[in-house]
Amino acid sequence: MQKSRIILLKQGKDAAIRRFHPWIFSGAIDRIEGAPGVGDIVRIVDSSRNFLALGHYLKGDIAVKIFSFEEVTVDDTYWYERLRQCYRRRCSLGIAEQERQSAYRLVFSEGDGLPGLVIDYYNGVAVIQASSKGMQSLLPVFTEGLKSIYGSNLLAVYDKSDDKEGGIPPDRRFLYGSSERIAILENGNQFFVDFINGQKTGFYLDQRLNRLFAHYYAKGRVVLNAFCYSGAFSVYALRGGAKLVHSVDISKKALDWTSEHVVLNGFDPSIHETFAADVKDYLVTTRNTYDLIILDPPAFAKTHRVSNNALHAYIHINAAAMNRINQGGLLFTFSCSQAISREMFRAAIQSAAIETGRRVTVLHQLVQGPDHPVNACHPEGDYLKGLILMVE
Repeated sequence: MQKSRIILLKQGKDAAIRRFHPWIFSGAIDRIEGAPGVGDIVRIVDSSRNFLALGHYLKGDIAVKIFSFEEVTVDDTYWYERLRQCYRRRCSLGIAEQERQSAYRLVFSEGDGLPGLVIDYYNGVAVIQASSKGMQSLLPVFTEGLKSIYGSNLLAVYDKSDDKEGGIPPDRRFLYGSSERIAILENGNQFFVDFINGQKTGFYLDQRLNRLFAHYYAKGRVVLNAFCYSGAFSVYALRGGAKLVHSVDISKKALDWTSEHVVLNGFDPSIHETFAADVKDYLVTTRNTYDLIILDPPAFAKTHRVSNNALHAYIHINAAAMNRINQGGLLFTFSCSQAISREMFRAAIQSAAIETGRRVTVLHQLVQGPDHPVNACHPEGDYLKGLILMVE
């Protein structure tokens, strides 16, 4: 069937795919044969009809997302083995099957050669986000594959894919088993993950290693965790010996989770305080100053069309944070906007430093964790940019 659905590229438009970039843009296509529907598997060939790759067909600027550069038989066994490869990779890196860790990303889209698929594992609960129709059609297959990998340790598989119609109740999103929110360990710290009501799949696993820097640098410092969500950075700072931690988020639910996690990990609630506020407003209006500020906002730019506005937002919020830092204090600042490059983010930080008149030194450059791998041929997967700065 896949041979009858063919994407024939224009002459000279196969260079990117020969460099193993996993996207085919619509402008590179000469013609389409076999009338594929959205989500169907298609065979990509060059202008001389030589095989190049297999992928899922989409509608839009990105017309195909490639999952194989080899001509293989694509059946259930193929997908099972792809999942097992992801699991073995995590085991070889010491991420899976570790006493102090019970949560990690099992599949990271293009980084694992499975575009449109994300699977996070939370201590027995696998949460799936399928962003393409091709991957969504394979959810039953991936569920069986997860059952094969984890056996009796698998409590549930939950589908967190976008529900554009808004009509699927949470209890019908369980593809296997069921579970309430789940308790996890991350570097020995305890958290509850509300994968049903939480953002994304429930927890931001990409910051696991970066949070260790908060543990390392927090001792004796007054800390602000801005955009705190469920308070992971706050817990790490307290674990590292912070004198006082303030957690700020516009969501009351997020602040409740944060306070719960502070108590869960055995810390005195008197050295932690929450503020329900817009972070930008808080930084401008508060009289509090800090020795360490963690600034981890949501993506300011979803597409390149709005990247200029996003840059201004990064400049403004980082300048506001710098103005609240005591002499010689530290700023952990992040961007998870895929459309903002590392160079653009560094330029925004430079502009913020100039605007505030503070002398700023880069101590560390941070990235997403190894369970969020970046395909060397797909730099777009390098989305998380982080800097630890000394502000004088």
